[in-house]
Amino acid sequence: MASTADLSGFWRATVDGVTIAVKVHPKSRRAGLHGVAPSADGPRLRIHVTEAAEDGRANRAVCDAMAAVLAVPRSAVDVMAGASSREKLLRVAGDRDSLAARLAAL
Repeated sequence: MASTADLSGFWRATVDGVTIAVKVHPKSRRAGLHGVAPSADGPRLRIHVTEAAEDGRANRAVCDAMAAVLAVPRSAVDVMAGASSREKLLRVAGDRDSLAARLAAL
């Protein structure tokens, strides 16, 4: 069995949950997850949101979307890095094994 701390594409297990590298597409017509996109620093999960990148609305929408997909409370998801960038690092608190299983199923 592989260690859950190993890099697994766009996400990584941590002591208290997972971190997820995402590329956000604000003001999209269709919100949701749209696969994985390559990036200079590794693959990123593409998330489209209908909200504009103003006053943190797109960041909140991304956190809401990840919370829904991973079946965790909204308070468990926050932007760890890249708050003003389209490329972000999200932190999701929770049981890393169950989060890893949900992410692997995407």
